[in-house]
Amino acid sequence: MQSEGDSLRGLSKSVLPKTVAVDVNPATREVATGTEIYTREVATRLPALAPELRWRFFASRARAGLAMDVMVVPLPRLWSQVRLPAALVRMWPDLLFVPGHVIPFAWPGRALTVVHDLAFEHFPDAYSAAETSYLRLTTRWAAWRSPLLIAISESTKADLVRFYGVSRDRVRVVPLGGGEHVDGASAPESKLAELGVKGDFVLQVGRIETRKNQVAALAAVEKLQNTTLVVAGPERDRAITARLRASSRCRVLGRVDPATLNLLYASARAVVVPSLYEGFGLPVLEAMSRGQVVVAARNSSLPEVGGDAAIYVDDPNQPDQLAGALTKAMRDGTERANLIAAARTRAAEFTWDRCAKGVADVIREVLR
Repeated sequence: MQSEGDSLRGLSKSVLPKTVAVDVNPATREVATGTEIYTREVATRLPALAPELRWRFFASRARAGLAMDVMVVPLPRLWSQVRLPAALVRMWPDLLFVPGHVIPFAWPGRALTVVHDLAFEHFPDAYSAAETSYLRLTTRWAAWRSPLLIAISESTKADLVRFYGVSRDRVRVVPLGGGEHVDGASAPESKLAELGVKGDFVLQVGRIETRKNQVAALAAVEKLQNTTLVVAGPERDRAITARLRASSRCRVLGRVDPATLNLLYASARAVVVPSLYEGFGLPVLEAMSRGQVVVAARNSSLPEVGGDAAIYVDDPNQPDQLAGALTKAMRDGTERANLIAAARTRAAEFTWDRCAKGVADVIREVLR
C-alpha cells in the first residue's frame, strides 16, 4: 500500500518543470557567422518564450555579453562528443536541444537539432574528405536520433527528404530571423577610402568559395561601366580569392567588423547574391532590412527569403543575366524606390522573436 509520503513525493515529481539543456557553444566563439548568430539569438529568447520549462545552457568557455546564465564545462578538444554528454548525464535533462552544432554520439537521451544546410551534399568538392564524412555521419545520426528535426527553410527540408530519406512529417520549418531594423553604429564614410572603395559599387557578403559564385559576380560587374565589386567575407578558397584580387574592378576586404559592414550595406548601389546554393541566405535578409535592392539567384532557399522584393536571375553562372539584373537594380527611378520599400517590408517578416517562438513550439511538441 502506498504511503501518504510516497504519494506526495510522486506528486511533487510529476509537477516539476521539464528541463531542457541547450548546447550554446557556438555562441561563445570569437567570430560570429550564421550558426553562431542563430544560436545566440534563439537561445537568449527561449526562457522568456517558454517560462514553464527549466533551461540549462552549456558551453566550453565563457563569453562576455551573453544574456544567459551559461554553465561552463571546459575541454579544449572533442567538447561536444565527450565533455558535454558527461555533464548531461549528471543532470539528465528531459531534452537536449542543439541549435547550431551536432548531437553527441554518447548522449542516450532525447534530442532535437537544427539542420541549417546540406551544402556538403550539393558541393562535396568544396570540403575535405574528412569534413564531408563527418558532416554526413553527424547529419545521418541527427536524422535517426531526433523524433523531429528543425530545418531553417523549405529547401533544407526538401534536401533532408532527398538525401537522407527523412519523412516530411518529421521536419518542422522555422525560418531564421535577422530582418529587424538595424540600429547599430556605422563606420564613417572616410572608411571607404581607407578600404580602397571608390565610386559606385555592388556588394557581395559571404565566404569566398565556389558555391558563393563570386567569379560570376565579378564577370557581371566587369560588363558594367564605372562599377566595382566589393566582397566582404572570409577567404576560404585561395584560387578564387587570387582571381578576384587580380581584377582592378574588385576589392576583396576579407572579414569586416559590424560597423564597416553597416557602412558597406548603406553605401552600395545593390547587393548581389549569385549563390549556387544556400540553406537560407542571410545576406539577402540583411540587405533587405537595410533597404537595399538585392539581385539573387533563383535557386534553393533564396526565393523563400526574397519573395517579391528581390530581382532574380535563373542562371547565376551567366554574367550577362547578372549584369542585366544589376543594371536594373542600380537604375534610379520608381521601380528602384518600390523595390527598396518592398525589401524593408519583406525583411520585417523575419524576426528573431518569431524564429525563437517557432523553435520553442517545436521543443514543446517534442516534450509532449
